[in-house]
Amino acid sequence: MVAIVSTVAYLGLEARSVEVQVQLIPGLPAFNVVGLADKAVGESRERVRGAIASMGLSLPPKRIAVNLSPADLPKEGSHFDLPIALGLLAAMGVVDAEALADYVIVGELGLDGRLAPSPGVLLAAIHAGAEGKGLICPAAQGPEAAWSGGIEVVAAPDLLGLLNHLKGQGLLAAPQPGAVSEGAAGPDLRQVKGQEVAKRALEIAAAGSHNLLMVGPPGAGKSLMAACLPGILPPLDPAEALEVSMVQSVAGALPGGTLTRTRPFRSPHHSASMAALTGGGLKVKPGEVSLAHMGVLFLDELPEFQRAVLDSLRQPLETGTVSVARANAHVTYPARVQLIAAMNPCRCGHLGDASLACARAPRCAADYQAKVSGPLLDRIDLHVEVEAVSALDLTLPPAAEGSAEVAARVAAARAVQSARLAGTGARTNAELEGEVLERFASPDEAGRALLAQAAAAMKLSARGYTRILRVARTIADLAGSEQVMRIHVAEALSYRRRPPTN
Repeated sequence: MVAIVSTVAYLGLEARSVEVQVQLIPGLPAFNVVGLADKAVGESRERVRGAIASMGLSLPPKRIAVNLSPADLPKEGSHFDLPIALGLLAAMGVVDAEALADYVIVGELGLDGRLAPSPGVLLAAIHAGAEGKGLICPAAQGPEAAWSGGIEVVAAPDLLGLLNHLKGQGLLAAPQPGAVSEGAAGPDLRQVKGQEVAKRALEIAAAGSHNLLMVGPPGAGKSLMAACLPGILPPLDPAEALEVSMVQSVAGALPGGTLTRTRPFRSPHHSASMAALTGGGLKVKPGEVSLAHMGVLFLDELPEFQRAVLDSLRQPLETGTVSVARANAHVTYPARVQLIAAMNPCRCGHLGDASLACARAPRCAADYQAKVSGPLLDRIDLHVEVEAVSALDLTLPPAAEGSAEVAARVAAARAVQSARLAGTGARTNAELEGEVLERFASPDEAGRALLAQAAAAMKLSARGYTRILRVARTIADLAGSEQVMRIHVAEALSYRRRPPTN
């Protein structure tokens, strides 16, 4: 007899069906797991053996063969422990195999039989719902699995409790979806002294989900303004929250099944590797650009990142996805992020102040800024110069407008965009392209003439031209204008990087 139970293997944000086939074969005692399993899956033999022994059972003196089908699909992770254990118990006659047929099973086992959390349970629950099955998972991840909705979730604290539930003894309560967290409050824009131009650019970036680069001396408030951005962005809608939670589930960053409506804000250090930023590693985990999906990726000290690492962001910023290719896997993660970058004008940071600038100015500024490639800068919609904060600025009272007032205008602009772009596949102005861009972002005659003149003078690329139109559309939305006017195009052009002069 072959006992068969269902589980999943994760490939990016996709859960693929895996059959765990267990057979007891007469012969010398052995315990073999086959089917392109990694080291963690191979080690499950000892965890399964210990968990079964903790219940007072012993393995039969036979050869135990476990096949993970399909055999050519890589199997990674400790979540195969529980399906292997239940398949083995079904082959031994301890549990009815038919009782397991209607479930997808995931979970890591401890030597004492307890079920420990493993990454990806939300994906497994969504997959189980698509297959018309229920889910068996650890009790700690029951609230996470319950977010999938509409499926039976059996969340057990240990193997013995699960067996009692399957036999109708000591039934386990159905888990409830985890709490919804609003996230911790960040700094308020009232804390920013001066910097009206930069704050205006930040508002435009938030309203249209545009990329923003702030260039200015140290201590000017660039990092503070970036930290204020989550406070003016609209909260995630239910569909977006589920997308974000799926990425966090695969990364094992969804404790207690708690979902959040606050947009992610990721700020990796400039020593981050390419795998840390775009994803990768032995098990191809999502990187910072995917963990910031539907949120903000803040790169402080932009030129200090390795150039190859920065250039690896060019494709994700353009397509909203990141593809990680390895010899044994090709994984695609979502990466629809808003890039906010900050940098000093030069290495010493005081290019505009002759009393503080180093002896190599202005040559040092050209060398420092050249560390960031032109193609990456071309993908940044808004470029703003942040001036140094003077002692007089620091004595000023707090600004009349804070994050709440700016957030209200941003929310109104986003609502207009959502209504306008319904059915187009785009969510914000930053995603406008092709016919949709032409339809909704074409300026009036005067605006078109100004844009054509500026495109020649500023040597705009086709991408730069498109991004000017997107920003102008957002500025018009903030002004409550249905038509993109010349004044909106002019402001959008003022935030565009000029070509270097010799």
